[in-house]
Amino acid sequence: MSRSIPLSFDIKSYHYDLPETMIAQIPAEERDSSRLLALDCASGRISDHAFPDLLDYLKPGDLLVANNTKVFPARLLGKKATGGKVELLILEYPDQKNQNLKKDKNGRREIIITGLLKCSKRPKINSILFFSPDLQGVVLKITGGKARVMLRYCGNLADILEQNGRTPLPPYIHRYKGEQPGDRSRYQTVYAENTGAIAAPTAGLHFTPELLEKISGKGVNFTAITLHVGYGTFAPVRVKDIREHKIHSEFLTVSPETARLINETKASGGRLFAVGTTTVRCLEFAARDNGRVDPVQGWCNLYIYPGYKFKLINNLITNFHLPGSSLLFMVSALAGRDMILESYRHAVTSAYRFFSYGDAMLIMNCR
Repeated sequence: MSRSIPLSFDIKSYHYDLPETMIAQIPAEERDSSRLLALDCASGRISDHAFPDLLDYLKPGDLLVANNTKVFPARLLGKKATGGKVELLILEYPDQKNQNLKKDKNGRREIIITGLLKCSKRPKINSILFFSPDLQGVVLKITGGKARVMLRYCGNLADILEQNGRTPLPPYIHRYKGEQPGDRSRYQTVYAENTGAIAAPTAGLHFTPELLEKISGKGVNFTAITLHVGYGTFAPVRVKDIREHKIHSEFLTVSPETARLINETKASGGRLFAVGTTTVRCLEFAARDNGRVDPVQGWCNLYIYPGYKFKLINNLITNFHLPGSSLLFMVSALAGRDMILESYRHAVTSAYRFFSYGDAMLIMNCR
């Protein structure tokens, strides 16, 4: 007899019908011209707004906490020695300062990275991948879908990636003719600062300098954490019982200044608004059971799904998430699965735009 899975943990309970035409392929004409669906968990009320209406929900003394990670051009297109096309998605930003860089006999620097290889036929071990005159790769190991590749390059690797790499847009955003000119800037928040992500913290894409200035002018404070978003954030959940899903680790930093601002805001009666699920993950990782936040730096593998007891967050600005994804589990843990799915059905019938380049959602008063 098969074991019965409680509804809250059954992957099938996190499905919703979404027409493919509602998956945003390009960003809104202006960052803050996107729409905002507001869900008040205390009353269950769902309402429709423009994103700048977020101002109406904020009060003096509140604090916005955002993720200031910066996306790097992690997609490399090249060829194998046989001439076949190959694509390499670098999964972690190559940190040259923390590795003993070697040089080959031709004076090229060498650094080992982990990535995802996409090609018609799996390359052989020790085969060479050609990305540009200044950048080659040597396949060292392939395990499952991941590969260990030694990059050989001349010059500054960050500059080479900037010149030769592509924006790592998610697979549901189709670019049949290659990267569009605006992708490099629009798949990046205006406050992006610390390089290391292969996916944007997309809830922050709606903010403009002008809107942030208006928020500040209302007496609302703004601070940032850093969590370098990795591929695992969007990795498919392949288990029937979501409790069995193995979450990835991502590197994060909560500075002493940010921790101090959060603790002072809470002590003075102000409210916290997390901008994005990555910020939620970071702050819940850094929070003690009493809600106080400590400065922290390191790897986070916190997995938030229904049943999780939030220590800090009850207000969240986010985008709409894929069916059956770990991010949908997280927002369901915060607001309740039924309330989230009802909001998503409203968003579908109201023709909201979904996912990374889509519209936003405000979830508040959840506890």
